[in-house]
Amino acid sequence: MAKPILAIVGRPNVGKSTLFNRIAGERISIVEDTPGVTRDRIYADSEWTGVQFTMIDTGGLEPESDDMMLKYMYAQAEIAIASADVILFVCDVRTGATDMDMTVANILRKSGKPVVLAVNKVDNLASFGMQVYEFYNLGLGEPFGVSGSQPLGIGDLLDEVVKNFPADKEDNIEEDRIKVAVIGRPNVGKSSLINRILGEQRTIVSDVAGTTRDAIDSDYEYEGQKFTFIDTAGIRRRAKVKESVEKYSIIRAVAAIERADVCVMLLNAEEGISEQDSRIAGIAHEAGKAVIIAVNKWDALEKDNHTLNNFMKKIDEEFKYLSYAPKIFISAKTGQRVTKLFELIRLVNESNNLRISTGMLNDVLIEAMALNQPPAEKGRPLKIYYMTQVSVRPPTFVLFVNETELLHFSYKRYIENQLREAFGFVGTPIHFIARKRKE
Repeated sequence: MAKPILAIVGRPNVGKSTLFNRIAGERISIVEDTPGVTRDRIYADSEWTGVQFTMIDTGGLEPESDDMMLKYMYAQAEIAIASADVILFVCDVRTGATDMDMTVANILRKSGKPVVLAVNKVDNLASFGMQVYEFYNLGLGEPFGVSGSQPLGIGDLLDEVVKNFPADKEDNIEEDRIKVAVIGRPNVGKSSLINRILGEQRTIVSDVAGTTRDAIDSDYEYEGQKFTFIDTAGIRRRAKVKESVEKYSIIRAVAAIERADVCVMLLNAEEGISEQDSRIAGIAHEAGKAVIIAVNKWDALEKDNHTLNNFMKKIDEEFKYLSYAPKIFISAKTGQRVTKLFELIRLVNESNNLRISTGMLNDVLIEAMALNQPPAEKGRPLKIYYMTQVSVRPPTFVLFVNETELLHFSYKRYIENQLREAFGFVGTPIHFIARKRKE
């Protein structure tokens, strides 16, 4: 089931990032950084009272002058309205409710999305408690006085946030329908690819980066299999406003990835691989989604006998953590190899949902340990008693061991490789949980 999305909005310097880090730092669900993934602290998977959700921080925008600030606020509000299930609007008790706060409140109120109002920097209730009531004037209901730095009032705030999440975030789509998010930075050809698949001009295609305004879902059937393609939107450039297009593309990608079963990570053959590509692909990897790497505009590249191998090496170098993802070189413009995508999508979706019996798993584990003995540390050898699968999407396995700290990343990777060799698991990450077996 897709996790609900909480977007944090507010003008600069009200403490959005402090509040974000306070919640993420205490409740973050990612317990292990993946080597090779460029992390962007704009998003985090969090949990409160057993409810998991994805939190997005829209902070960090620095306008060049005060007269540009309002345009930035409009941009933030638009992104939040389009992507979020609940919006957390952060204000500053020390400045009071400003005209800019009122303008954004009007936008959010008309959106129809649930809005929770946080009045930040209430570090002392005796000094600032009464000033919180001023924010009733924004017309967004009860203001929650909080302090991201202390912390104070965070629990009551999150109780209100969770209460406003939809009861069932899962899309009303048939179980046999595969949801596919086409992800990537602006102008790699996401809309062009979907238009080629659909055979009609369903989304706006332009050479200007970020012309797609909203996430667009398109249903399609191929050889009896139903698909829903999600076109991850950017945001159009505004005249005389230097927007952070990269940040917006990440926000869109997070929202689309959460809803998807399979992610097609689209690269631009002409421009090569950028750090932004690594950020977006890393989101899909850490979300446990099945991933395909598709290199678009392959027809436009001048090639020789080494072009393909050289590009494959670049992909392997930049996406070491996606070594399991199949690669395909396509052209949305000419349709080159586009139909082969459907076979890959079905394959990686099946792998993401693959379940292996405990007996078969332990046969592979015993053979793997015989070929490569578990490591020892300071005379203490690692003992793995048995392994069992506890979930799919992604396939997740529990390893019962004598001491969890003895199970190093390198040996987990070795076991992962043995599982892939035995059962395939093409295009899907594999997660491991180490548990100490009670003697």
